[in-house]
Amino acid sequence: MAGAITNSLRLAKAGLVLAQHGVRFVPAGMPVPPPLRIARALTAPIRWISAPFHAGEPRQQRLANAITSLGPSYIKLGQFLATRADVIGPELAGELSMLQDSLPPFPMAEARRAVEESLGGRLEDHFAEFGPPVAAASIAQVHKAVVIDADGSRREVAVKILRPNVEKQFRRDLDGFYFAAHLIERWHAPSRRLKPSAIVDTLKRSTELEMDLRLEAAAMSEMAENAAADEDFRVPQVDWKRTARRVLTVEWIDGIKLSDASAIAASGIDRKALGLTVMRSFLKHAMRDGFFHADMHQGNLFADQGGRLVAVDFGIMGRLGHKERRFLAEILHGLITRDYRRAAEVHFWAGYVPPHHPVEVFAQALRAIGEPIHGRTAEEISMADLLGQLFAYTEVFDMQTRPELILLQKTMVVVEGVARGLDPELNMWIAAEPVAKTWIEDNLGPIGRLREAGEGASTIGKILADLPALLTQAQQSAVALNDMVRDGLRLDDETIRRLAQERARQARWTQAAIWVGAVSLAILALAQFAG
Repeated sequence: MAGAITNSLRLAKAGLVLAQHGVRFVPAGMPVPPPLRIARALTAPIRWISAPFHAGEPRQQRLANAITSLGPSYIKLGQFLATRADVIGPELAGELSMLQDSLPPFPMAEARRAVEESLGGRLEDHFAEFGPPVAAASIAQVHKAVVIDADGSRREVAVKILRPNVEKQFRRDLDGFYFAAHLIERWHAPSRRLKPSAIVDTLKRSTELEMDLRLEAAAMSEMAENAAADEDFRVPQVDWKRTARRVLTVEWIDGIKLSDASAIAASGIDRKALGLTVMRSFLKHAMRDGFFHADMHQGNLFADQGGRLVAVDFGIMGRLGHKERRFLAEILHGLITRDYRRAAEVHFWAGYVPPHHPVEVFAQALRAIGEPIHGRTAEEISMADLLGQLFAYTEVFDMQTRPELILLQKTMVVVEGVARGLDPELNMWIAAEPVAKTWIEDNLGPIGRLREAGEGASTIGKILADLPALLTQAQQSAVALNDMVRDGLRLDDETIRRLAQERARQARWTQAAIWVGAVSLAILALAQFAG
């Protein structure tokens, strides 16, 4: 009960902040449940009072200001929801995708303390020079520093340091997110298909990985190995000696940020080639390696002096299994070659569309999405729009949320935007065709079939080796089940006592918790439905 009250108050505070900024979180035209209408009416005075302070301010800016004021957890939630156009609609997803992950830096004294606690000794024992922060985000900030190697040479490095107490703040806010997700699942049946709790689960896993900088270092090391033979893409080297859970030290990149359009133009770099590199690098990493940088916005990408693409900030990474990579390659190839039947069959093969729907009808839906891209100029084709159309069909065809594709979908849209910023005429489909074709030839052609056969033989051999143990375990389970059927299920006295206590506790608090939850949802609703 205490948890329900605490989370209700936290969510109510967030709702009031969003209401003060006049934020509406649900697409126009969507039916609003009665409790949320009540909440909207109750909090109307807040909107009226605060409206003059935000007059003339673009809606996107109001949204960004509101979320930023709520702190790091809500910034990450906003960025994450930007990937879920199927949940919040393409309009809001587009606005959230522009949310900048930036906050004021924390003091140098805190940075010094973090380095010394993580690496031991004094800061000067590890760095010959240590400058002020050059970038500050919701989870960490970055400093430029200098180290002296064993041979006496000086080397510039970037030092990433987690914000003080950021882990504790995320755990607290995630409790509130889970509470809201459970309420939505309980009281709004249509939303259960979208798996709100699973969305929070994915956010939780993502942020936990981001807050252990050793894992980011490991991700950089793995991608560097994967891309070792790529001539147009590279990853900064990790300084493992000066890396710990809350501190990450890597090679300093002297390059031009892709967000600096004027510097890119002045450098003489081939913008069209660089745009193509951005797109194909992402697709190669996703399809060839099954491991891709999932935060490839312009601020995380550099062009070095040799014109190569260099990525930084590997806190958010995506992984795809062989099944998902085949799905991606087949879908891209099917839309490019207009083989909609094949593209539809892959959806069914992958289990993304329930089998009670006809393949022909789903192929017809894919044709409605794919045909408009043919015969149109590159500037008229938007991956974001195409994904929005795919999301629109998820409910029609009872398609469940696929968490493994969430980051892929979001990153594909961001990468397209970055590549188009360099080359407005870049056609995403033409750029993708050789990558998808190569993957299909390598994995579904003769060589791929032989490799699959070898893997299948290995799996069969393992099953045969484990068969005696499996049979013994099955026999033991059968004996136990037979005893249970004959004698009945027996519980010890302690188990019975605990069950009775739990049932009594639930009887006392169930009604109260329901009312608290309803009030919380009602208060939060204004921020989501007002406007």
